[in-house]
Amino acid sequence: MPVYEYSALDSRGKQIKGIIDADSPLSARNKLRGSDLFPVKIKESSSRVKSQPVGTASVNTLLRRIKASEISTITRQLATLMSAGIPLVASLELLITQEVNPLLKKVLAQTKESVNEGNSLASSLAQHSRYFSQIYINMVTAGEASGSLDLVLERLAEFSENQEALKSKVISSMVYPVIMLCIGVSALLLLVTFVVPKFVAVFDEMEKALPLPTLIVIGTSNFLKSYWWFILLIIIIAGFLFRHAKRTERFSRIWDEIKLKAPVFGPVIKRMIIARFARTLGSLLQSGVTLINALHIVRNVVNNILVAEIIDNAVEEIKEGKTLSAPLSKNSLIPPVVVQMISVGEHSGELEKMLNKIADIYEREVESKVSSITAMLEPFMLLGMAVIVGFIAFSILLPIMEMSQIVH
Repeated sequence: MPVYEYSALDSRGKQIKGIIDADSPLSARNKLRGSDLFPVKIKESSSRVKSQPVGTASVNTLLRRIKASEISTITRQLATLMSAGIPLVASLELLITQEVNPLLKKVLAQTKESVNEGNSLASSLAQHSRYFSQIYINMVTAGEASGSLDLVLERLAEFSENQEALKSKVISSMVYPVIMLCIGVSALLLLVTFVVPKFVAVFDEMEKALPLPTLIVIGTSNFLKSYWWFILLIIIIAGFLFRHAKRTERFSRIWDEIKLKAPVFGPVIKRMIIARFARTLGSLLQSGVTLINALHIVRNVVNNILVAEIIDNAVEEIKEGKTLSAPLSKNSLIPPVVVQMISVGEHSGELEKMLNKIADIYEREVESKVSSITAMLEPFMLLGMAVIVGFIAFSILLPIMEMSQIVH
């Protein structure tokens, strides 16, 4: 019996590789599906295999990247072409001819070749899971199974565009405060490390005890000039330790809890998680993905252990025959209004529409909150910088003023 090497996805979207005995590639696929695995790639085992292993890449490929906006654009274009009645392979060929990103062009070409060989679009895209998320692949799978791939691609494009738009608005709102902070910190460092030392020589000639504010500024200046490398080293080590600690479940749990409870930013993060949860789940359900499979996928995109555990508990209770709203209502992290809207959606048979409404509401709230925080930060930052600069100026002028009074 022939032996086949396979690459497959489990119910959580995790990639699994191995070997299986089967009479034919079709038989191997059926065996994998019987084990609740989604076959991505199957080939007869051979010592002369020349294909590149999944997950490896050339140096040139690693140096390039495909932006999320580019994936969104080709998805929209593919949906438009297929809606116009153009076959999938021909649509992919048109996308390849007009694509300017060489890496994306290569990915599209390999996808077209795989589809030409008889593979589904989803399994062909899954070979490039570095660029196409599990949400993307699962929605395409559902679209192919239901025969509505063009509609699913439209939803995928809308989903990607919504996520990118929210991300862009949040980033653009924070750009100005960050620039102000960088300029302010740079100016203060320049003042303390270069301007203040010039006055130290003048103060030394006075041969007079300096006031406390002046001593504080001079001490800070001397410390920064002498130990800047130590401060930089501490920052690097702290960053390394933080990154390492985040890989542990215990620290990740603590950090995720801190983020949700943080003043000012905590409510924004919580709303972003709820918006992402609702938007992703709604899009998956709308595309025909089953509720349990959709929740498994959503679990991996919320980026918060506490919320992921809520989803895990929900999955277990749904398997026992309960509704989604029932387990969600038991946790204080999920706002009652969200639970109520989900319950209404379940009873009316329009859960996916209600989830998208929840996402719309919370995305608008995120934008509003970020704008409010930005407006609040700007005057506080200006005031803080003014106080620090004023203190430095006062500490420099104070000895000079005292000396002037003595002379008079």
